[in-house]
Amino acid sequence: MDEKKKIFGLEKNAFFTGLTSFFTDTSTKMVYSVMPLFLLSIGASKTTISLIEGIAESTASLLKAISGYWSDKIGKNKPFMIIGYGITAIITPLYALARIPIQILFFRFFERIGKGLRAAPRDSLISGSIKKNEAGKTFGFQKAMDNSGAIVGPLIAFLLLSIFPLNYSYIFLLATIPAILGVLTIIIFIKEAKAEKKETTNKISLKLLPKKFYFFLIIIFVFTLGNSADALLLVKTSETGIDKSYIPFVYMIFNTVSVLLAIPIGKLSDRIGREKLIILGFIVYAIVYYFFGRFNSINVFIFLFMLYGFYSALTDGSQKAMISDIVSKDLKGTGFGIYHAVLGITLLPASLIAGLLYDKVNSNAPFYFGSIMALIATILMIIFTVLDKKKEKINVA
Repeated sequence: MDEKKKIFGLEKNAFFTGLTSFFTDTSTKMVYSVMPLFLLSIGASKTTISLIEGIAESTASLLKAISGYWSDKIGKNKPFMIIGYGITAIITPLYALARIPIQILFFRFFERIGKGLRAAPRDSLISGSIKKNEAGKTFGFQKAMDNSGAIVGPLIAFLLLSIFPLNYSYIFLLATIPAILGVLTIIIFIKEAKAEKKETTNKISLKLLPKKFYFFLIIIFVFTLGNSADALLLVKTSETGIDKSYIPFVYMIFNTVSVLLAIPIGKLSDRIGREKLIILGFIVYAIVYYFFGRFNSINVFIFLFMLYGFYSALTDGSQKAMISDIVSKDLKGTGFGIYHAVLGITLLPASLIAGLLYDKVNSNAPFYFGSIMALIATILMIIFTVLDKKKEKINVA
């Protein structure tokens, strides 16, 4: 690939896809950072909050597998991205109209359909635009841009809540602006990276995906079962007595750490392998969730949100880079689609379990459960790594 076509050492598609993610995450995190507080203000329980997130993510996530498979078949990613990001831009201002929790469920469901349509084709487009040895760096950049928006969004929400206490409508309306900018970036700057549709690719069999891919998905399923929505972390933080306007600011701390570490860790994964970083990430997550259950102090939680950002930087980009490494080029959309679907579908039981534990047992129980599941996933990931290394040695011999 011609170096002259690169921007800051990245392929153009990778750079502008990152910029799209920055704008959209600014928008969605403005909304998400205050959504738990907004839901509590209109009468939602902890279980209701968890179920809204779980149902929205899980139902819409089915589209992630379908859109990835479909984009592989027609040889195009960009249309899915335009429609997916466009739906988010349309839904965002409608949150200001909500008066009861069921309306938020309705809006969240349709907004997540947008994410379901765009996520796998976006990752496939990035993967198809880069060299294999740049996957860690590029997906690290993607994560960094996601989290840059996730820093700016909560910061804007914090400022708006400070000026207009408990007036969430202003936040929802202003969040529409960066969402629209994200859609315009795709339309103007991003070019299709897939090959033209061919008759030989009309049938795509899931049997063509390697066995290690499915083993990896089992590990992701186990981990995600204990990884309920971040909304509960924000709810637990709000119960320490902190001023509500500071909740978005606390969430911003997590994203700041993640964005600072995402690219360096992505480059590191290109050098030493994804497996080690994912294992470390799972261990850090187990520690974070254990101490969220153990303590109820804002000072402790601020430190834990920093560690949580470290976990995010270790795992998110590394997991996608691993999928990119494992799956062949003509099946990347399908592979990323199944990966995203597993993540999303598992969030329904994960959110239900966490919400019920929070309401029916106590506020510590869901975090202890998440810590245990992360440790089990760590053991499975170690087994995955050992088996993969043995297979490599046999193939070399």
